[in-house]
Amino acid sequence: MLLHLFPFSESFYQPASLPDPNSPPLQNLNLCTVSGWGVTWMYSQSLSPELRSVEVELFTSCWNYYPFRITNNMICAGSRSGGRDSCQGDSGGPLVCNGKFEGIVSWGIGCAISYYPGVYTKVRNYIGWMNQIGSKGQ
Repeated sequence: MLLHLFPFSESFYQPASLPDPNSPPLQNLNLCTVSGWGVTWMYSQSLSPELRSVEVELFTSCWNYYPFRITNNMICAGSRSGGRDSCQGDSGGPLVCNGKFEGIVSWGIGCAISYYPGVYTKVRNYIGWMNQIGSKGQ
């Protein structure tokens, strides 16, 4: 199964800002972008030699796909029809929604399998902690 990934060009490089933890929650099926150097299909052994990205849809009802494994500190994104997802080697990479760094690639079942979206750490839940740690370094 080949993922639909596209190489970055220099015109795509721009920083993503951190989300406001008090902003309205993300909506179901919002389009987001995940990027990384991971494999481009599930059974590949070779990481991508270049940074790649793919648009994915946000799934706000993550627990419907992974009962008993999801916490409030996680969000899911992928494609209902499959074919678009993060994969092995992308862990730790960003999930950007509307220019905001909303998620960190964490885990999933396989790659790009329909109705098994990728699971991401929900960054907005850690903003207070990040600010606290950042202020200690000043």
